[in-house]
Amino acid sequence: MAGPDFLLNGDEPGRTTVLLAHGAGAPMDTPWMTTVAEGLAAHGLRVARFEFAYMAGRRTGGPKQPQPKAERIVPEYLAAIDALTCDGPLIIGGKSMGGRIASMIADDLCKQGRIAGLVCLGFPFHAPNKPDTMRGQHLAEMSCRTLICQGTRDRFGKLEEVEGYELSPQVQLCWLEDGDHDLKPRKKVTGLGIEDHLATTCLAIADWCVSVQAV
Repeated sequence: MAGPDFLLNGDEPGRTTVLLAHGAGAPMDTPWMTTVAEGLAAHGLRVARFEFAYMAGRRTGGPKQPQPKAERIVPEYLAAIDALTCDGPLIIGGKSMGGRIASMIADDLCKQGRIAGLVCLGFPFHAPNKPDTMRGQHLAEMSCRTLICQGTRDRFGKLEEVEGYELSPQVQLCWLEDGDHDLKPRKKVTGLGIEDHLATTCLAIADWCVSVQAV
């Protein structure tokens, strides 16, 4: 399977690379994804973004392809890893669905020594407001170092829900107060905006990447 095209930020030799996939409904170059990529690059990381074929196909102006089931696009994530050139450690992850798919392959890749860790931005633990439709059971057995950045009021996994889940000791959570699935807080509640939470997220990821490399 041919690899995708990449958007690169902080593309300098020897840096830790963070490979990010997009969420289910938006492409890799949204303002949200760009802000995260630029923020991570400002902290000394190399960031590579890519799109799954169904999303890339929407750019051609043809019929809008529906999102495939996660299991069907796992091979595309593996192809992206194969196509990406890195001369430093590799972290994989993504926003929402992209992070979930990365989590499905992370353990095997980590055991093979191909990646150093996993970063998920808004993990979709369940369908929106449907906590009985669990999608993150495999996180209980995760041996790969993992960081999940999650809003406390995320409809795909709120703080009070996730605190009750069985998660591996290798899974670390970074909670963004009053953040939704995009990590956006309500300004009238917190006095903060999305730019504040994304800056906090980028710093948390950068610090976590340093700790991963130190192990």
